[in-house]
Amino acid sequence: MKPLIQNILVAISGSDASINAAKYALVLAKQFKCGLSAVYVVDTATLRQLVITNIFLEDESEDYEKSLMENGERYLNYIRELAAQKSVKVETVLRKGAVFTEILREAEQKSCDLIILGGWEKNRSEREIISESHKEILLNAKCSVLVAKERDIERIFKQA
Repeated sequence: MKPLIQNILVAISGSDASINAAKYALVLAKQFKCGLSAVYVVDTATLRQLVITNIFLEDESEDYEKSLMENGERYLNYIRELAAQKSVKVETVLRKGAVFTEILREAEQKSCDLIILGGWEKNRSEREIISESHKEILLNAKCSVLVAKERDIERIFKQA
């Protein structure tokens, strides 16, 4: 029987919850000796909607997209640093498109057995607890999905 978890994908958004999910994924990857991919998606689908509805001008959208790309690179670099601290190999991927579509596409391309998502932030309203992207991933993933909410992840990560 093959191991239950061989390839993990963690979705990175830059939120504290997604960084904690990355730490959780790094600990799992180290314990199970499996592959790990960290994916940041620049939500160009929403940017296009903002241009269509005249909330953003085309130039503003391009500037904002560039800023989001830079943020994505910064967050993925941070994940690489965390992985190096734990001697875990991580592949980082920066994609553009609809968040859930790109996460699911990457998980399928990498034959992932598990997608890890960050839990929700305490200050969000109950209606927003699970984002639309998280819902779509949960509903459409072809592999297991874990919502990381480990409260003691800092201590666990340090000990790993």
